[in-house]
Amino acid sequence: MSRTQHGNRLATAAQIVEHEWAQFQRVNNEGGRADCQGDWPTFHQMRISQFLTWPIPLLDSYAADLDDADATGRNLLTEKYARMMASTEPDRYAREIGPQLPVLDGARLARQEAVITVQVAWALAFRGEYPRLGQAMRVLRTAQDTLTETSFETYLRGELGTYSLATLGLYEDLVAATREAGQNLTEQTLTWTVVLAGFADLAEAEAAQTR
Repeated sequence: MSRTQHGNRLATAAQIVEHEWAQFQRVNNEGGRADCQGDWPTFHQMRISQFLTWPIPLLDSYAADLDDADATGRNLLTEKYARMMASTEPDRYAREIGPQLPVLDGARLARQEAVITVQVAWALAFRGEYPRLGQAMRVLRTAQDTLTETSFETYLRGELGTYSLATLGLYEDLVAATREAGQNLTEQTLTWTVVLAGFADLAEAEAAQTR
């Protein structure tokens, strides 16, 4: 990737994080505003680490999803967290939340689950190689969800459910290309996370967890 392309990707990723943050500010939580809604530095670090692994066409497509959501009165961040409640609060989700969300058909859900299977395996492999960093991550599987803790699997399922079909297709392409190259998207994302935190690489960040 050329310096210009990297600069374009960084600029687009930064714009997406700012747009998500604006939608995140409008997410309504039971019991009032959540503490994380006031923590821009952490939100920025976590989200831009993900987006810096994406190719520009995928970034552009998701940016368009956010714009379309604004234009039609939707909030993709609200929808993401609402979809997670299918696991964390299933009765309430079935009764109150699910009926308000766009319907995802069986074929769409199957595509999402195929992606999730690959990414859960990547996350598991990452934890095996970097166990101390892994301990700081979300619990891994939906079966581990509680009212106060949402797993990586459930979070990813909620997020994928907000993507347009175009964005989902481009995301599937990214996952397939990463897999074919023998690489790990979790490792790539966490590399950006630790670099943004001031570490040289994952090995240095892992070693620092023992201090």
